[in-house]
Amino acid sequence: MRQGEIMPIEMKVLMNHIYELQKGVRQMVLFTCPRQYETCTTKRLCSQNMDFVIQSAGKNNLNFYIGRKECLNAIRLIVTRPLNELSPEEDFILGAMLGYDLCAQCERYCERKGKCIDKFF
Repeated sequence: MRQGEIMPIEMKVLMNHIYELQKGVRQMVLFTCPRQYETCTTKRLCSQNMDFVIQSAGKNNLNFYIGRKECLNAIRLIVTRPLNELSPEEDFILGAMLGYDLCAQCERYCERKGKCIDKFF
């Protein structure tokens, strides 16, 4: 980006993710952006010494998993196909790794398994 050029909202989101990762607020983030920002995103991440994995997200978008190497190594093993094709277990693990609300992840998992139980024994 050149000085004086307006920064697209996607790049502002990326900068916030980088800030949170550098401050230790998060260990990993998932950043989805249009393919047109691949070069800009990659350059920014490399300039900040951030580790990342790129995955296609449909025809027009990319998913950037950004974070610690330990997390990214697990991502390479778990996320081997589009996110909508993940098993309920893989989806649960990914959500937990991204720091999503654990109770919401548990509820989502049970719904995806079709086994929601409202009674306690």
